[in-house]
Amino acid sequence: MRNISMAIIAATFCVLASGCGSSGAADVANASYSLAPDKHGVVLKAPNGKTVFRYMTKKPKKTNLAANSVCCFHPLNTPSQERLTDLAPGDHHHHRGVFLAWHTMDFREKADFSAFGPTGPTRGWNISRADYWGWGEFAPTQGRVIKNRKVDLVKADSSQAELDIQNDWVTNERVMMTEQTSAKVSETGGVYVIDLDYRLTPKLDLTLNRTAFGGFCVRARNDGDSYYATAEGKVTLPDPHYSVPELNWPAKRWYDYTIKLDNGKTIGVGTIDHPDNPPATWHNPRYVWMVNPCIVAVEPIHVSKGKVLRLRYRLVVHDGPTPVELLKKLSNRW
Repeated sequence: MRNISMAIIAATFCVLASGCGSSGAADVANASYSLAPDKHGVVLKAPNGKTVFRYMTKKPKKTNLAANSVCCFHPLNTPSQERLTDLAPGDHHHHRGVFLAWHTMDFREKADFSAFGPTGPTRGWNISRADYWGWGEFAPTQGRVIKNRKVDLVKADSSQAELDIQNDWVTNERVMMTEQTSAKVSETGGVYVIDLDYRLTPKLDLTLNRTAFGGFCVRARNDGDSYYATAEGKVTLPDPHYSVPELNWPAKRWYDYTIKLDNGKTIGVGTIDHPDNPPATWHNPRYVWMVNPCIVAVEPIHVSKGKVLRLRYRLVVHDGPTPVELLKKLSNRW
């Protein structure tokens, strides 16, 4: 069962209490980021009271979400409070906000053949395959689920918030891998900047198999006209396809997804790939409305038991068209 730390509630009460009896100007000056539980997880609010995102830990009772796992950022809002992400959209019911998962993973441990006698195999492995993405085409989803253990607000002031998120990747009630994720949030230049630092530690030898997509994904809404852009301008390359990793778009420090909503507003998100991450090509099909730097599109990734796979991504959540110069600065500083 998930455990939302009492530190969240205490921090929230502290923020609320600090403004009691103060003037409006003092309230704003003393305001801080705050985190509070709701029925589907925890909600992070900026000092001005606006919701930045919810980190979901519990699936809604009524939902089209086909994946077993939730553990995602949704809704993720822009500073003007327009929702950027989607949950269980009609085209892909297993997609969920901003999430991290793969749809074909192998966990291996040495098999014991001592009972087979003198003619038994000289070596071999017990192999457990898993799809935590939720697609179910290349590995089983049954009994595979990412479970939240806790979410802590470890830092909060007027300029920044930092969350510590801990999840277990479970197969048939056995923990196969642990996840510790740091999420640092700030606002600068009229955008939200969210730095995500994932540390994944498998309890068995792990192989992330080669595929065109998987890993870190921003699933955006699709109710409007959209485009992808880089520092060079709008992307005109053909769409990638899941069956051909070579069709992925080339490695870049960042790609931006921008959409003009049916209500007339324009919003978007830039996704910056950290230079220390494994090399990635980008699976950004226009007909799926997602941003996916894929570290397994070139070759499989192997992680030994007990070793840490560290992945870092920076999100720049914006109102208006692609903020090219700001994205250049934020990618160069990171």
